[in-house]
Amino acid sequence: MSPEETVERFKALGLSEQKAKETLKNANVTKFLLSALNEVDVQGLSPGAGMLIYHLATKIKPQIADKLRFVCEYISKGKLDSTLRVDAALEYLLSNVNEKKVDVGAFEKACGVGVVVTPEQVEQAVEKHMSKYKDELLEKRYRFNAGIIMQAVRADLPWADGKAIKSEVDVQILDLLGPKTEADLAPPPKPEKKAKSADAGKKQKKDDPKVAKAAEKPDAAGDIGGASSITELMKKLPFHAPGENFKSDGYVVTLDTKRLLEEHLKITGGKVRTRFPPEPNGILHIGHAKAININFGYAAAHDGVCFLRYDDTNPEKEEEKFFVGIKDMVEWLGYKPYKITHSSDYFDQLYEWAVQLIKKDLAYVCHQKSEEIKGFNPPPSPWRNRPIEESLQLFEDMKNGKIDEGDATLRMKITLEEGKQDPVAYRIKFKPHHRTGSKWCIYPTYDYTHCLCDSIEHITHSLCTKEFQSRRSSYYWLCNALGIYCPVQWEYGRLNVNYTVVSKRKIAKLIDEGIVKDWDDPRLYTLTALRRRGVPAGAINSFCAGLGVTGAVGAVDPTMLDAAVRDALNVSAPRVMVVLEPLKITITNFPSDKAVVVSVPDFPNETDRGSHKVVFNKVLYIEATDFKEQPEKGYRRLTPTQTVGLRHAGYVIKVSKVIKDGSGNVSEVECTAEPAESAEKPKAFIHWVAEPITIEVRLYEPLFKHKNPEDPTEVPGGFLSDCRDDTLKIVNAYADASIKGAKLYDKFQFERIGFFSVDPDTTPNNTVFNRTVSLKEDTGK
Repeated sequence: MSPEETVERFKALGLSEQKAKETLKNANVTKFLLSALNEVDVQGLSPGAGMLIYHLATKIKPQIADKLRFVCEYISKGKLDSTLRVDAALEYLLSNVNEKKVDVGAFEKACGVGVVVTPEQVEQAVEKHMSKYKDELLEKRYRFNAGIIMQAVRADLPWADGKAIKSEVDVQILDLLGPKTEADLAPPPKPEKKAKSADAGKKQKKDDPKVAKAAEKPDAAGDIGGASSITELMKKLPFHAPGENFKSDGYVVTLDTKRLLEEHLKITGGKVRTRFPPEPNGILHIGHAKAININFGYAAAHDGVCFLRYDDTNPEKEEEKFFVGIKDMVEWLGYKPYKITHSSDYFDQLYEWAVQLIKKDLAYVCHQKSEEIKGFNPPPSPWRNRPIEESLQLFEDMKNGKIDEGDATLRMKITLEEGKQDPVAYRIKFKPHHRTGSKWCIYPTYDYTHCLCDSIEHITHSLCTKEFQSRRSSYYWLCNALGIYCPVQWEYGRLNVNYTVVSKRKIAKLIDEGIVKDWDDPRLYTLTALRRRGVPAGAINSFCAGLGVTGAVGAVDPTMLDAAVRDALNVSAPRVMVVLEPLKITITNFPSDKAVVVSVPDFPNETDRGSHKVVFNKVLYIEATDFKEQPEKGYRRLTPTQTVGLRHAGYVIKVSKVIKDGSGNVSEVECTAEPAESAEKPKAFIHWVAEPITIEVRLYEPLFKHKNPEDPTEVPGGFLSDCRDDTLKIVNAYADASIKGAKLYDKFQFERIGFFSVDPDTTPNNTVFNRTVSLKEDTGK
């Protein structure tokens, strides 16, 4: 089998091409992995099983290699469904290596085969260990090491999912302590350093410039840890001061640099200048939020300015709605551009500079087709050394429309870091431009335009994502070749989010296929979609701040954004009571002959922040899931033998009669009520509504099944095949009347359910709410 064929077999298990090639270099792992592949039907494996087979091959020892088939069979059947269980299997086999035949019963017990840990068990275990550390938690608050509790729960429930344990611990700590305060978010006090015996040593370290410089550097490879705010994060970035460009690594200094920087400082007054330069050919998504926060945030944190510059050099894809939408989202996130500019503002100057390059023999007209110069090793251009006068005439012919589209380009004489030679500066497009009309039929490329526009606007820090690092050499070369001010380019890792797609083409396909409704469908991660779902702009900014600034390109889980959303809404969204699946309750001994008005605090933990009135009456409605005629063990809510409290009403209700419809389903429950102060304390308090209004509630679920729906190794059928069914459920819910009249994007916490926001589809007769994010997952207790 050739190496290429082996790599393809490894990729079939779910490995990336890079990982498959790295694996091939390890002879032992390759041997075991190929043996394992001969024992399983790769196509028939459940999602994730392929990576468990890979894990097995990396961990198995030669002395138990004869048991490879046995373990593979358990993985294929889903009996070993986690790395935890696979590791336990290998440990058992190594401990019993002398046994000729595996004791299946003992093996399965050792691996936890068939053991299911329920959410109830996790919740109870966390509660048990939380109680042991309650005093310490209340004292240390969020500085308490929650890992102690997680380890204790893991000891009790060795087969519990680690993420489920962490989630439950986080939720219960939040329930106990409430949201983080400013004191919780403040950096911990630094411990006092122990005095050293030699004062001279102290002085040497203090005065040593190498030591001082090292202390200023970020922790690792330019990575800056997260912060509680964008301002705090931006102040941690170790960027150069305006006018000190030459102090940056890799900056190219010429004989003109000093003069140009002095002129630059006179123009800018020494202020920081950044820019956010989106292409107006699509709507902004969650990845752009990071770029917006870094560019606008860095300027704001240093009393500088930030330009919103539309990079409108491609007339084929630009539309007015994208220009408007981009500005709208920048302002929604809380930023005001210093100036709104366009690359097209500078088309005349860019053309003049292109002519200068040709005259300096630093650019030439080339006739190679675009297909010929794609990739990293294209053939050199046979026109690279054509006479300057010839290129000048041909470039003018290009501008005047005398050469057909695709028959000529202007290329710069430079080799990029990645080895690519002579990037294109201008190409012919017979398309009218959104702003310049039919004046031009040649348009500059990003490689040519971007640095020159930065120079014109005297940008101090050209902050861009890591994929542009390979263009840094052309950035500096081009400015210096023209003898103009050269900004500093800094790169950071772009923000990718799992379980979504953000490309314009793919979102358009989702819309065309009817999978989502439009660009602002709340299941998407465009900024307009997030706003419509009810995500506060401040939560997105906090999310970006918490990620820090790193050079690494990676993907984060949507739950990280959800956590930031909960933190923001927990302190800003007033509480209301809403019942999604109503069950009628009649209180037969209702203490009044008419409805009673009850005052409900908008924020139960901060009663001084206001309240609203709700009606409490003989007939009310609770969630259908809050009553069970035959409850399972551990159920805490209303049953024929168990009472439950009504939140805010001050009463405990007890079942006296269960009424069913013709199909045998419970349609109504009659209860008696007793004041809470005299009743036996119930195990739970539930929400309810009386004399409710009806609202439409849209419950959205994640759109995709896999982390990376665009990865063919994860999703061979393409991203459309990875879409889940039924990602939108619409229910007509009952809400307390105080919610009537809620305005567009008003946000509420539906008690015990989640955070919801008013949708633009709302009409005077129908208020529509989108679920923004759920609360703690309901365990049924």
